[in-house]
Amino acid sequence: MMELTTINSRSFRPTLRGIIRLACGWFLAWLSIAAWAAPAPVLALTIDGAISPATADYAVRGIGRAERDGAQLVVLSIDTPGGLDTSMRSIIKAILSSPVPVATYVAPGGARAASAGTYILYASHVAAMASGTNLGAATPVQIGGPSSPAEPGGPTRDKNEGKNNGDKKTSEDATTSPMTRKQVNDAAAYIRGLAQLRGRNAEWAEKAVREAVSLPAQEALKLHVIDTIADDLPDLLKQLDGRKLSVQGQARQLHTAGAAILHYEPDWRVRLLAVITDPGIALLLLAIGIYGLVFEFMAPGMVLPGVLGGICLLLALYALQLLPVNYAGLALIVLGIAFMISETFLPSGVLGLGGVAAFVIGAVILIDTELPGFGVPPAMIATIALLGVLLVLGAAGIAMRTRRRKVVIGEGEMVGLVAEVVAATSDGGWAHVHGENWRVTSKTPLQPTQKVRVLARHGLVLNVAPIEHHTGDQA
Repeated sequence: MMELTTINSRSFRPTLRGIIRLACGWFLAWLSIAAWAAPAPVLALTIDGAISPATADYAVRGIGRAERDGAQLVVLSIDTPGGLDTSMRSIIKAILSSPVPVATYVAPGGARAASAGTYILYASHVAAMASGTNLGAATPVQIGGPSSPAEPGGPTRDKNEGKNNGDKKTSEDATTSPMTRKQVNDAAAYIRGLAQLRGRNAEWAEKAVREAVSLPAQEALKLHVIDTIADDLPDLLKQLDGRKLSVQGQARQLHTAGAAILHYEPDWRVRLLAVITDPGIALLLLAIGIYGLVFEFMAPGMVLPGVLGGICLLLALYALQLLPVNYAGLALIVLGIAFMISETFLPSGVLGLGGVAAFVIGAVILIDTELPGFGVPPAMIATIALLGVLLVLGAAGIAMRTRRRKVVIGEGEMVGLVAEVVAATSDGGWAHVHGENWRVTSKTPLQPTQKVRVLARHGLVLNVAPIEHHTGDQA
């Protein structure tokens, strides 16, 4: 019996390996419980500035990444004066098709969601603002056409409005241009559809388009334009905790209290796109690209101008196809640069001045929009035009100095040289010039060792004339 007891005691004695296995099991179980209990993270994006192709690329890729990272919510913090319609619609399409709900948050205090920002706010599953912010002024800015718009971002009025003719103001009276009325009606229907989709104030949304009205945060909450007002992002996540949303027809409940916040920052691709799609930078790249290729063609083998010009030209063309370009302006720019380059080959002054004028006019009308942040800076236009003028003047000066120089190659190079007669004949003889013996002819008889000057060259025969005073001349 004693032996049996001893065996049982040994069988229940804990070993080091058993303790390690038990500890690992408890640790893995604890991690599983913690992972199950922790809420899914929240992905935070930030848009600060005009809605551009770079902004759209950043927002679309960020919303797409939210699903891959297992985020339960995307918070899009915006502060924008507006932007391009195509870029805005790309962001809205990404929001509407996203399986992860998107909350647009106008922040920080003093920020705004004007024009395109208002559409994005209406398209989001949750619309929030910080105190001291505003939204609205969603009238589409006139692009091209003969209209006479008022302030950028605001509605344009009938030029007869306000006269004592008994006519009444209407919300449709944005401009006398039929094209602008079509744009306003299209924008009004678009934002009304977004408002009905999210259950927000559709009447005020249409008014923001037709009359360019704006609202501060408190009034927007009262009119049911937004869902909540939050001081900062943590406060917003606290308020959204437990809220139920409809995402692609399915109910989704948020658990945002204490959720980890993943900040998605723009990468190098977005930063590069933001730089090259700036209208001023695109114009500069276009000029550098054309000049670089021309210099490479003028002096083959330099390599650097051709490589730099090709890269800059391709970047400029890529940027311009993303921007609302006026192709008449682009054609004038190319024509102007061509004229300035032609001035270096045919110095006259007319081509150079005409090229500068065409370049300046084309640069002014290149970007066919009045949106803030999308015009070509006048200082940039003046700088490039001035550089073009200096280039034309410098090339013309070099060409004129070159024309006045003595010919050093070809048939003309022999004219004016002094030769020494080595053998004389009745009609001329042979002379030593430039280290070679040449057949020469002369109207006067020649004598050996006599100095003669070359008057002309006819193939392999030189026409010479004797010189009596040849002090300082060299054969």
